Amino acid sequence: MSRAVAWWHTLLRANAVLNIALWSLAAAAVTRAQASIPDTDAANVQLLLSAVYVAGCAYRSFLPVIDIPRLVLVDSRLSSVLVGRSVATLAELCFAAQWALILHRAAVLVASPFALAVSLTVVPLIVLAEICSWYAVLTTGQRAHAAENSLWGLAAALVVIGMLVIEPHRLAALYPATIVGGAAYVGFIFIYDVPMYWSRWRADQASGHRYLSIADGLIDVSRRWTVSYRCEDWRNEVPWMSLYFTFGVWSSIWLVYASLALGHS
Repeated sequence: MSRAVAWWHTLLRANAVLNIALWSLAAAAVTRAQASIPDTDAANVQLLLSAVYVAGCAYRSFLPVIDIPRLVLVDSRLSSVLVGRSVATLAELCFAAQWALILHRAAVLVASPFALAVSLTVVPLIVLAEICSWYAVLTTGQRAHAAENSLWGLAAALVVIGMLVIEPHRLAALYPATIVGGAAYVGFIFIYDVPMYWSRWRADQASGHRYLSIADGLIDVSRRWTVSYRCEDWRNEVPWMSLYFTFGVWSSIWLVYASLALGHS
């Protein structure tokens, strides 16, 4: 057992508890705002979507999984790739819906047809990304993971562009964090994530890797998992998982406050 991996797992679980506390503060803020904001429906929807995302990420923080090799840190049926990927799919669709809704609301406020059009493309792109993810997980084909992450990067880039065409002084509470955070995310996706999965696919091709059918993959993801605390197995997963379960979740919670800020507009 690697002590470094064990400590990382402990930090993930501690951060999951912190994230739940932060979401609770956001919920309290929405409750308080109901006295001063005539319409808090949008904030309530954001709060609900964020709750699903925060809970899903907390689940995956306690039970981390590397999908294709079926590696886990906790020996439990709840750690199976079938369960973990299902939780992730629901959580990620809710997260995408949060971004689509906040951009849609901002586009309506400033009457931006382009931003409005972008807001309607976010969720369909992520639905396609989730299909690619499931295909990769079931067949063990890493190229589909590269496609999945490319779609996430494209969706994020469109959101950033959509915000850029909106006048910043009209959305002061939303503009800087979206531009900076979104640009950083797009850079990470295309500099780190996509090349990582593409290089794995090329290595599999070179080694004559035998891919699974979708039917065989469904059986495999529900029945097979291997506990591993080896640094070699988790080294490439630690960067993106750590960022995903921290900054990703924090941005979901921040969208609740951003929605309240737009409610004052």
